[in-house]
Amino acid sequence: MISPKLPWELMNPKLAAELNPVLLNPIVSGKMITAKLAVGTTTINHLLGKALNGWIIVGIDGAAAIYDAQASNPYPDLTVKLVSNAAVTVHLYVF
Repeated sequence: MISPKLPWELMNPKLAAELNPVLLNPIVSGKMITAKLAVGTTTINHLLGKALNGWIIVGIDGAAAIYDAQASNPYPDLTVKLVSNAAVTVHLYVF
């Protein structure tokens, strides 16, 4: 914890030491996207501008088992390949 009584020249390095690990975590620079998944494989542009680290389903409009097929994705810096056993709309947080 940073003391509010520290002079700025001492607080600045302490603040950086505490904030940098948070800001460098890949999940912080993610994006929310909505996608309609068909039965089978759906390829979605993840809009990150970098290789995908992971994804989290934050909303879904039906029951479905969903997994990724990133191991066979030739463009991981542009897209995420998801496989679904049902046609659903998902809200994803990609990072």
